[in-house]
Amino acid sequence: MSYLFWFDILGTIVFAISGVLLAAKKEMDPIGALVLAVITAIGGGTIRDIVLNHGPIFWITDSTDLYIAITTSLVTMLLLRYSSSVIVPKWLFSVLDAIGLAVFVGIGVNKAIYSDVNSLVAVCMGVMTGVGGGIIRDVLARDIPMVFKTDIYATACVIGGTIHVIAYNAFKLPLEYSTFIGILVTLVIRLLAIYRNLTLPIVGLKNH
Repeated sequence: MSYLFWFDILGTIVFAISGVLLAAKKEMDPIGALVLAVITAIGGGTIRDIVLNHGPIFWITDSTDLYIAITTSLVTMLLLRYSSSVIVPKWLFSVLDAIGLAVFVGIGVNKAIYSDVNSLVAVCMGVMTGVGGGIIRDVLARDIPMVFKTDIYATACVIGGTIHVIAYNAFKLPLEYSTFIGILVTLVIRLLAIYRNLTLPIVGLKNH
């Protein structure tokens, strides 16, 4: 599935940029920005591999994502330092972030399937791959993680990952087709949530 490789690269770049942007907002130094960016890009997959005990962590056996995250971080910091122009339009960044999120979920589900775990764990690993890095990023930056807010972010991952697993286990579709369907579902739900301003209800009773 070569398309997954290129989308994975895209997701890594976008997530690394988001880490640098948050670091700039929090007025961190370059080292802090680099750490935040790299953790955002590879944190979810790292947690997944540790939990699955699936051999060496992915960026140790193949450091492509690590190199890309570091390079993206440095380039982004330079652009922020020496250019006053906007790097990426907000709407385009949202689309790219949604694509990266969806692909990371698909990769996580597949990694779990290869580890021969049950369907629920496979979905959980997909969600963790998609949102794990962002959670660590926000915690380190002392923000409430997006997945704990009303944004339809983790919810899109759960639904897409579930469809992915159902397509593979229940309908016996080839893994490539199941992966594509799951990614597409996650992506569509996330984009609809962004452009229709869809949110989840707040837990708790309304104040009267």
